[in-house]
Amino acid sequence: MITLTDLLEECLTHQRSLRYSSYTSRQYLYNVGEFIRWLAVHARIDTPARLRKNHLMNWQKHVARLTTTKGRPLKARSINKKIENVRGFLAYLAAAGHVQKRLLDALAYVKEPKILPTSVLRHDQVRQLLETIDTGSAQGYRNRTMLEILYSSGLRIGELLGMNTDSVDFPNATALVMGKGSKERVVPIGHTALRYLETYIKAVRPYLVRRDGERALFLDDTGKRMPYFTFRRMVHRQAAAAGLDGSVTPHTFRRSCATEMLRGGAGMYHVKEMLGHESLDTLKHYAKLTIRDLKATHKKCHPRERDQPGRL
Repeated sequence: MITLTDLLEECLTHQRSLRYSSYTSRQYLYNVGEFIRWLAVHARIDTPARLRKNHLMNWQKHVARLTTTKGRPLKARSINKKIENVRGFLAYLAAAGHVQKRLLDALAYVKEPKILPTSVLRHDQVRQLLETIDTGSAQGYRNRTMLEILYSSGLRIGELLGMNTDSVDFPNATALVMGKGSKERVVPIGHTALRYLETYIKAVRPYLVRRDGERALFLDDTGKRMPYFTFRRMVHRQAAAAGLDGSVTPHTFRRSCATEMLRGGAGMYHVKEMLGHESLDTLKHYAKLTIRDLKATHKKCHPRERDQPGRL
């Protein structure tokens, strides 16, 4: 009898045929695999035929109680990503006739609070972090190059890690990246990041290559494409070395890029295109982060603010 694990492998093969990104598939494998293991331990289920709504509802209660490695409750967005992946798996099973489609109704997304992004660095803080990286080694120079590009171009981490050696157009100072939904877009690369990247490709990357024909641009110490968790740990380590808050993640550089671009006067439409957002709604959060600039302009320009204190 076919098992849920077998069907997960089938589903991943189907995703690959649709050209899902490797990052999306890895995240899907992790979340759905976690769900299948929970079913095996807590419900003693390993086939789709025995799956019922109460199993899914109990799994969602379990997810709501999960915590991070630091003992903090999972954010609503993280919970919803797990639910989204499991619902997608159930939809695949339903389409193939393994389960009833109504099973999906047992899983409901949790409400995500509309709060401002908090993990944003000022330009001087980014510079401080970058300057703590020891570029005397191949690994250090690679790390500095990757962070320079993240900050310069506002890439998602999956987009950066997915870059190949032929992704960069040096004469035009641009890069071709694969965004969400396997959508390609061209992004600009600033002159500082481009300088680091050129040196990395010519003089540093050859020391990291372990096999002929390797296309991945950024390699780990084994010569393979840099994995997400390795890069994330490096960012945490460098942030701590720079004396910055522990909430700094790879995505912090994307947020910081967007904030500085808007603060510098860039139009929201152009920033949206650069970041690969579907709509302007997401950028409203970044725009709100520049309220201190708006307050300074208000104080400088509003006639009432120029009145003497105490005058009515």
